[in-house]
Amino acid sequence: MGNHLIKNAKVVNEGRVEQCDVLIQGKYIKRIGTDLKVDDDIQEIYANGKYLVPGAIDDQVHFREPGLTHKATIATESRAAVAGGITSFIEMPNTNPQTVTIGHLEDKFAIAEKTSAANFSFMFGGTNDNLKEILKVDKRNVAGLKLFLGSSTGNMLVDDEKVLREIFSKTDLLISVHCEDEATIRANTAKYIAQYGDDIPIRFHPQIRSVEACYLSSSRAIQLAKETGARLHVFHLSTAKEMELFRNDIPLEKKKITAEACIHHLWFTDADYEEKGTHIKWNPAVKGQQDKDALWEALLDDRIDVIATDHAPHTLGEKANVYTKAPSGGPLVQHAMVAMWEAYHQGKISIEKIVQKMSHNPAILFQVEKRGFIREGYFADLVLIDPDDSWTVSKDNLLYKCGWSPFEGTTFQSKITHTFINGHLAYHNGQLSDELKGMRLTFDR
Repeated sequence: MGNHLIKNAKVVNEGRVEQCDVLIQGKYIKRIGTDLKVDDDIQEIYANGKYLVPGAIDDQVHFREPGLTHKATIATESRAAVAGGITSFIEMPNTNPQTVTIGHLEDKFAIAEKTSAANFSFMFGGTNDNLKEILKVDKRNVAGLKLFLGSSTGNMLVDDEKVLREIFSKTDLLISVHCEDEATIRANTAKYIAQYGDDIPIRFHPQIRSVEACYLSSSRAIQLAKETGARLHVFHLSTAKEMELFRNDIPLEKKKITAEACIHHLWFTDADYEEKGTHIKWNPAVKGQQDKDALWEALLDDRIDVIATDHAPHTLGEKANVYTKAPSGGPLVQHAMVAMWEAYHQGKISIEKIVQKMSHNPAILFQVEKRGFIREGYFADLVLIDPDDSWTVSKDNLLYKCGWSPFEGTTFQSKITHTFINGHLAYHNGQLSDELKGMRLTFDR
């Protein structure tokens, strides 16, 4: 593994931007300072006005392996993530087989250890009948527990209130939840099918997976967490109404209930359905401008703690189906960071806040060991970004196995030029390294 000295970078870390050098030795950040001198065997990289940020930690991805590998694999999507400045990911349990037993969890870790370009962990999945397996999970070695309280596949919808309370009461894992009320969605869907059949116009997606469905589910989950003392993290918020459920008057380290927003809910609105169609069909649905504005407000005032992707690729053929058969989700890991930097260029958010929400806060929230910050002794998961090197997303530069992106045709002003994974230069000016240096995440719990 080569050693590197990054010279004269604009280092973005812990609320500050400072011009300095960063020395990488082996897997770790060895020194941070100015005018660092090193031996001849250390490769120097001159930042020349670029920003150096800690690699993003994406706390919600679907890499589709095992069982759904016609859509994506850990190998393909982790490489796309590295090119996008995401150096660590936490993958979800709704694969095939589902990650609801310790054996299936370890099978996924074994795949990632052989094929992942980025650092990795996995969520263990909850069902109505696997509490005994949940209680076997070691919270020091697994990211947490994922519960689908709506919009699930297979038997992963946890809709037994007694079981849900028992899980919240007995596990000491961090519980992450998908919140949409299934009964509300089913009733809404039936109404639109009665009018349109299966070919419901996509513009009605936010009415079917409505504000009311989201709020009803998320408010119930939060109330249950308060009653039981469970540690709760609410994934992919999408509505203005839900923002009243979260607080910003205490530090993240002291919060028992935390919140995430995803790139697509911060970028798109229901006005984009006409052009993008099912390519922006997600669950929860992309909703109106008022909801998007409220998400941005909550993100900036720290009611929302984390920015993630919910990267969930499907093939173009699958997406081309009529509404009721077109799956929800889309690929995002390659473009999430530059999309947020585009928001910086638009004056919506500071660079320091982007780093807080994509790197620092996921590390704090999940208690990830020695990642998410630029600190001496921490793993060298680092990203160099040129803020003024514009490029346009096209099929020719996509790395997703599914071969498409909702951002095709979008021009981003900033470009990621270098990504380091555990001190290894894994991506440089459009080229991915063949060496795989991703490691299993560990947690300080």
